[in-house]
Amino acid sequence: MALRVSLPPLPSLSGSSLPPTQASAALCLNRGLPPADSNKRMAARISRDSGRGAMVSPVRSSLETVEPTVGQVTEVNKDTFWPLVKAAVPKIVVLDMYTQWCGPCKVIAPKFKGLSEKYLDVVFLKLDCNQENKPLAKELGIRVVPTFKIFKDCKVVKEVTGAKFDDLVIAIDTCRSSQ
Repeated sequence: MALRVSLPPLPSLSGSSLPPTQASAALCLNRGLPPADSNKRMAARISRDSGRGAMVSPVRSSLETVEPTVGQVTEVNKDTFWPLVKAAVPKIVVLDMYTQWCGPCKVIAPKFKGLSEKYLDVVFLKLDCNQENKPLAKELGIRVVPTFKIFKDCKVVKEVTGAKFDDLVIAIDTCRSSQ
């Protein structure tokens, strides 16, 4: 059973002369969250606990700080991705871009979860590159799944394409050692 959560939209940069990638980076660097237009606009963070199904953390107002979860993989979408990356600074963020129908994505998912439990100083996110999240996937330049993007200070510093676990571990270790 899937639970969908609707979050308030990010501030618009329409009319901006920046290309989409730089516009998103500008949003990221802005460090401000969009104000809620009513108390009814709230966000819930969903996490999976092994064997216990979906659990919903306490509901927060969109005015509160968005915090990434350490020690687990957090599912993101086009609305929650940049606020979570921004909130993770100065930590390294590893994004798994996958699809539900992809066999290699399914094979590497448990290994990716294991990395999140091993590297507690790194934030692990996953993005389902479905139709709803297609604009973000396109903005991030995805060509194949799975693709892993490693962010430092809201910028992509490394990329691993394909289910290459050893290459992913090396990329994470390289980014961690350069901090």
